[in-house]
Amino acid sequence: MELRAGQVAVVTGAASGIGLAMARRFAAEGLKVVLADVEEPALGKAAADLRAEGADVHARVVDVGERDQVVALAEAAYDTYGAVHVLCNNAGVGSGAEGRMWEHDPNDWKWAFAVNVWGVFHGVQAFVPRMIKSGQPGHVVNTSSADGGVAPLPTASVYAVTKAAVVTLTESLYAHLRAEHTRVGASVLFPGPHMLRTGLWESHRNRPARYAKRRPRRTPYRSLDQWEAAMRAAGREVRFTPVEEVAGLVVDGIRQDRFWLLPESEHSDAQIRARSRSMLERANPSYLEPFVLD
Repeated sequence: MELRAGQVAVVTGAASGIGLAMARRFAAEGLKVVLADVEEPALGKAAADLRAEGADVHARVVDVGERDQVVALAEAAYDTYGAVHVLCNNAGVGSGAEGRMWEHDPNDWKWAFAVNVWGVFHGVQAFVPRMIKSGQPGHVVNTSSADGGVAPLPTASVYAVTKAAVVTLTESLYAHLRAEHTRVGASVLFPGPHMLRTGLWESHRNRPARYAKRRPRRTPYRSLDQWEAAMRAAGREVRFTPVEEVAGLVVDGIRQDRFWLLPESEHSDAQIRARSRSMLERANPSYLEPFVLD
């Protein structure tokens, strides 16, 4: 799909991290941007900063786990700009990572699925029919994770399961869009190849009361800074991928109509090969055995 000035991009989870980086890159390409996020103060600052840089911005507070709010976002986007050409279902939360999966608080699962899976589906259902009906070129980007799509991460089972669901959801979306001969493409994004400085580690700051934990948090790391300090203290190398690189991967992928937005990485490629080989050989997943949960 050709990205042109005057087109409209909608980004959820747009107040910080990957979402804000994508919104800023789209604006730099001349697109109008619709920012959606559950965190109102951060959203207001992001919108103000982008406007100061010359972007045409519409911002709306949205909990993507609530269908009515995503439908209202679509209504607002079309009322404001008359079209949507790019949809980035990017909002996500980190939930769980606190021991064995059968020990997780049920509300960890409910909250993670509400945002990471239902949030993507709500975006697809609210926007894609209108994007198809317009007859204009369009593209949908759904954010997954290497934890769920490249190789499952047992230490973050709740998050990994939801992100694996996003991969299959996007594969199904791609197939349906092609079967209907639409002008709308689809991609699944795997940010990386290294850690990213985003607010995912502090997702609990926006956790709704309806999904409140019923058990005390067990994770030893309450923030990315704590995790990074612990890793460095243990002598382990910590590398980060700038969110701007992820935004560039997305823009290039949309232009080239690529489904797999997966940065090159020897580690990821090895994980993919190991998983595929295990399936083809009907062998037990030995690539999972080195993980230690405690």
